[in-house]
Amino acid sequence: MTIKIEKKIKGYQVVKPEDKAAPVAAAQPEKKAEPRQAEIIQMHESVERPEALIGSTFKIKSPLFEHALYVTINDIVLNQGTPHEMRRPFEVFINSKNMDHFQWIVALTRIISAVFRKGGDVTFLVEEMKAVFDPRGGYFKAGGVYMPSIVAEIGAVIEQHMKNIGLIHDPEMDEAQKKLVAEKRAAYEAAAAGKKAAEAASNTESNASGFPPGATLCAKCNTQALVLMDGCQTCLNCGYSKCG
Repeated sequence: MTIKIEKKIKGYQVVKPEDKAAPVAAAQPEKKAEPRQAEIIQMHESVERPEALIGSTFKIKSPLFEHALYVTINDIVLNQGTPHEMRRPFEVFINSKNMDHFQWIVALTRIISAVFRKGGDVTFLVEEMKAVFDPRGGYFKAGGVYMPSIVAEIGAVIEQHMKNIGLIHDPEMDEAQKKLVAEKRAAYEAAAAGKKAAEAASNTESNASGFPPGATLCAKCNTQALVLMDGCQTCLNCGYSKCG
C-alpha cells in the first residue's frame, strides 16, 4: 500500500514493537495481584447423626485377650427411597470386659468413626489396619486364617461389614479356578488314601479349616491350606501355586 506524503519531512523515528505496546499498557490502570487463597475441597455435604442407625455386631475371640471383643458398626442410609440408596459406615464401637487396652481401643474407635463421617473413599482403612503386626506374634482364627494382630482382625471385621453392605466387592474365582482347586484337592486326598492304613488315617484327618493337618500358611489368602503336590507348594483354598 502506497501513502503519499504532502508535507516536508523534517525528521523520522523508528517505531519498535514494544513501543506500540507501551501506550496501550499506559492506558489501562494496573491491577493489584490478589493474594492466592487456599482451595477448599468439601468431601460431601455435612450429615448430622440420625436418632436411630442400623448396624451389625461382630464377636472377636483372640488368644491375646482374656475376654472377647464385640465390634459394632452402625451405618447411615443415604438417598433413602431413591434408586441411588446406599448404606455407608458412620460409627464404630468396641466393647469388652477386658479394661487393659481400654485407652487405645477408645482412641481407635473415635478415629475410625471420624474417618467414616468425613466421607469419601473409606475402604483404605481396611488395608491399613490389616497391615498392623503384633511384635509378640499373631495367631490363627477359626477357619485357619492367620491374623498378625488384634488390630488386623478388627480391620478384617470392618472389611467383612463393608462387603455385606456392598461397599467392597470380593472378586470370586471363575469356574476354571474352582475346577482346578477341586481337582488339586481330590488328587491330594487320593494320594493320601493310597498310603498305608496308619498313615492314611492320619492324613485323612482335617484341621480346623477342613484342610489336611500338614498344610501350611498360604501367602495369598492367609489360609492354612498350602500342601506339597508333585514337588510344588499348592493352596487347596485359592489355587495359588509357587510353580505358576
